[in-house]
Amino acid sequence: MLINKRFPVKIIGCLLIAVMAMSLAVINPVKAQSKSDTAGVTFTSIPTAADSMAAGKKAQQQIATTKNVATQSSTEKPKTLWEIFIAGFLGGFAAFLMPCIYPMLPLTVSFFTKKGGSRSRAILQSLLYGLSIIVIYVALGFIITLLFGPSALNELATNGIFNFLFFILLIVFGISFLGAFEITLPGSLANKLDENSDKGGLIGIFFMAATLAVVSFSCTGPIIGSVLVEAATKGERLGPAVGMFGFSLALALPFTVFALFPSALKTLPKSGGWLNSVKVVLGFIEIAFALKFLSNVDLAYHWNLFDREIFLSLWIAIGLLMGLYLIGKIKFSHDSDLPYVSVPRAFIAIIVFAFVIYMVPGLWGAPLKSISAFLPPLSTQDFDLSAGIGTAAAPTNITSIKTKKYEDLFKRLPKVKGIDDWYDYDQAIEVSKQLHRPILIDFTGWNCVNCREMESNVLPNPEVLKRLQNEFVILQLVIDDKTELPAAEQFTSTVTGKKITTLGGKWLDLEIARYNSNAQPFYVIINNDGQTLVPPQGADFNIAEYIKYLDSGISAYKNTLGGKK
Repeated sequence: MLINKRFPVKIIGCLLIAVMAMSLAVINPVKAQSKSDTAGVTFTSIPTAADSMAAGKKAQQQIATTKNVATQSSTEKPKTLWEIFIAGFLGGFAAFLMPCIYPMLPLTVSFFTKKGGSRSRAILQSLLYGLSIIVIYVALGFIITLLFGPSALNELATNGIFNFLFFILLIVFGISFLGAFEITLPGSLANKLDENSDKGGLIGIFFMAATLAVVSFSCTGPIIGSVLVEAATKGERLGPAVGMFGFSLALALPFTVFALFPSALKTLPKSGGWLNSVKVVLGFIEIAFALKFLSNVDLAYHWNLFDREIFLSLWIAIGLLMGLYLIGKIKFSHDSDLPYVSVPRAFIAIIVFAFVIYMVPGLWGAPLKSISAFLPPLSTQDFDLSAGIGTAAAPTNITSIKTKKYEDLFKRLPKVKGIDDWYDYDQAIEVSKQLHRPILIDFTGWNCVNCREMESNVLPNPEVLKRLQNEFVILQLVIDDKTELPAAEQFTSTVTGKKITTLGGKWLDLEIARYNSNAQPFYVIINNDGQTLVPPQGADFNIAEYIKYLDSGISAYKNTLGGKK
């Protein structure tokens, strides 16, 4: 899957968490002392290693294309892992500011400085403590991969049942952060680990770290779950382990750094009610995050229940509640009193309320380009004041085909105004022969974030749109659609050996078999014989470069027999 140059919404959410947490950490010291208590979905089925090897052999027939795609894939995987690492790191930083962990920092540092006897020994012990935390959480990531297998984790990304379970899971996590209940591990496990921590030496330090992981699970569990869900839906073999590495690194660094410089503890704000405020804000964000998974399932399975205005209304309501909470107008049973609003808290509230106001026009069809890639498509909205405004209608291309196959199925698919889309490969070939135009295949997905970015910011550009309208037959193949194929059309893939039963699976198999890729968006320009004219490419947010790509396809078509028919 191609990765947007901007962070996806989950990363932005984590970044917002970190900003809020840092700001809340300096909330009025008087109050803090008064009470003691811390930027593409894209969902894609990704083949196993055996599948990829088979696809590689078959793709040798497309030499130029295969070379291009192989080079592209090899450079994109590190970016995906970096994205997962950053999400985990920000999640770990947010976890550190939880009421279960933050108050333990001075106690743990004091333990090492006193028990160590010397500064060098205290530093060594704190380093081992931090390393033990990392080992424990990274091991958890590896266990997840070993239990389910990388291919199974990848299949969760497009499985409706599991995506719905992810939605329920994150809702439960969010409610627990709001204070309805706590998710804890058995107390006997914590007691057993605590007993082993008294053994001393490396073993004792390791069990101290394990005790921290267990005791703090009520605070860290929901964040760990979110990080693992993020990693599982990215389709990376090492995703869970990398996510846990980022999480544990952020969690371990403060204990190690403050053991190196214990006097710096005096500069930190004392534990207090603000720690619970961080936890509640995280709860609101978890719930907002969960809605994206519900939207993914609704689109892929054509439930047609969770339209854009419903999604926006829920985000607006969550944003309003978060803003009112920050200014002290609402509070939960376990919150401290807020006698007045501090300046940092007021600024965070301003940001939240501004974001809410920004979303409101979207209820009437405003494009909301900065977040449009993460919302259900505008085509799902019943009331759209912008319909028919700003773009010329798609030109009427006269062909003998009167009915587009699958058109009714994809009425809710994101549209670029002014483009005449087709949804079936064979029909597009016939149209290409009749209009004497090359075909631009757009391998896309209901839950592809980068596809939405291209459709919002690149394809509507006047120069791009002119070429798409007048020079190409546009074929959209949706690889994550769950519509069941008729029994007569189901088949066993010659590439992966799997039985293909869905329309999306049919187009994904085509992409893998012919172009050795499973990325979305993925653009291929072919002639009416199905021959690839220029090397395919993925998302390119540079408009000038994308125009060059289209022009190269037009030129190649005119120089082939397809252009003379």
